[in-house]
Parts: sequence; structure tokens; C-alpha cells
Amino acid sequence: MLVVGPGSRDEIGKLILLDVEAGNTILFGKWSATEVKTGGEALLIMKKSDIMGIVGKAA
Repeated sequence: MLVVGPGSRDEIGKLILLDVEAGNTILFGKWSATEVKTGGEALLIMKKSDIMGIVGKAA
């Protein structure tokens, strides 16, 4: 997993930090992500709100 950016902003602009880290194993819905290919590698892009849970922490 790649993590890009510090998080998201709420309605008043306050930064909400991500709860996931690079290397975590996550659960997400089948249609939650958008697949992109860059440099021959397929990546999934999704919003924090699309993550259903963290099942494994990074070592």
C-alpha cells in the first residue's frame, strides 16, 4: 500500500489524519477503488472513507 498525503479536511478545514500506514492490510468494498496503471504497475486509488477496516498492521 502507498499512502499519499496527510489526510483529509472536514467542513471547517481542520486536518483529519489517516489511521492507516503504508504496509497495512485493509478491507474495502469491491467497487470502492479506481484502478490506474503507472509504470506497468496497477494501483488502486480510494478515499479514506472507503476503507472498511484494518486487518494487519505494518511490521
